[in-house]
Amino acid sequence: MEEGFFLRAYDVVRQVPKGRVATYGQVAMAMGEPRKARYVGFAMHSSPGMAGGVPCHRIVFADGSLAPGGAFGGPGEQRRMLEAEGVGFLPNGKVDMRRYKWEAV
Repeated sequence: MEEGFFLRAYDVVRQVPKGRVATYGQVAMAMGEPRKARYVGFAMHSSPGMAGGVPCHRIVFADGSLAPGGAFGGPGEQRRMLEAEGVGFLPNGKVDMRRYKWEAV
């Protein structure tokens, strides 16, 4: 995957406001690459994170599921970061997408 794709993905992710989440697919669509949600995931995994101004913790699966265990420094860290921004979760542990999904893209 080209570095330019990752940089474009980071540009979109930087637009997701605090207290909201977007899906990998939304980011791909905003980039004009609707079939590359998986590559957006690769970009998030390679991201410099908040140190690089990329709030990749705000990107979730379409059903509100979070990244697998090791991401963000360990299990539960993505959820902790989102909750600190005011994002709410359903009893099943998924983000309440009806309330917190960013609709700008």
